Amino acid sequence: MFNTITRSTTALIAAAMASNAQADAAAADLAKSLSNPVAALISVPFQYNYDHHIGPDNDGERHTLNIQPVIPISISEDWNLISRTILPVTHQSDVFPGAGSQTGTGDTVQSLFFSPKEPTAGGWIWGAGPAMLLPTGSEDELTADTWAAGPTGVALRQSGPWTVGLLFNHLVDVADAGHRADISSTFIQPFASYTTPSAVTYTLNSETTHDWENHDSAVPLNAMISKVVPIGGQLFSIGGGLRYWVDSTDNGPQGLGARLIVTALFPK
Repeated sequence: MFNTITRSTTALIAAAMASNAQADAAAADLAKSLSNPVAALISVPFQYNYDHHIGPDNDGERHTLNIQPVIPISISEDWNLISRTILPVTHQSDVFPGAGSQTGTGDTVQSLFFSPKEPTAGGWIWGAGPAMLLPTGSEDELTADTWAAGPTGVALRQSGPWTVGLLFNHLVDVADAGHRADISSTFIQPFASYTTPSAVTYTLNSETTHDWENHDSAVPLNAMISKVVPIGGQLFSIGGGLRYWVDSTDNGPQGLGARLIVTALFPK
């Protein structure tokens, strides 16, 4: 009898360990998918950024919550269409002399990537399509007040725990801006991440923006740690880190900033 109970207990423990291992592997796969901007995974990131030392007197600060839903759509047997939206909600103060503080939505960046469902023979994953700037800003200080459009693209490789790639877009104003400045802006985001078997991801990226009209650049470097965890039956990726402004535009942020991100995951 004792041996029978011992064998049963051992079998239950082995089954539980196997189940936990499968759950860890699934979570690690999801974490790795998040490092791929054109993965076939519905996700809704809420990305909070804090920056300071803004403005001519370096007294300004800015809090930005980027709401960034990612929705993949199967359009054929071989192709997906990936919709990536960035809607900023911002509170800032003393960014402009005498302007006080502002709170509201900024301009939306909408990107659409046509992406093959399978990597190329060389292991490359890629996507390309249009990007648009939509003047959804609720305050004069938070909007370019004009429409812009241009190409966007991403290319990356995933090998073992590593993901390395680059995303870009270029936006040019497509409507008469009137009293607003013209737009000709390039965004370049090189990124590298390492995902562990326990679904922890270490990420290093830059989000460089170059303003061709004013010949000025902003270069923040972001270092982040995140982990996929279940909360109340819903899967989330929770993480954070620091950003350092290697270079900034005139009156732009300086020094260290911070980033927190919570992403709701909806795997198929």
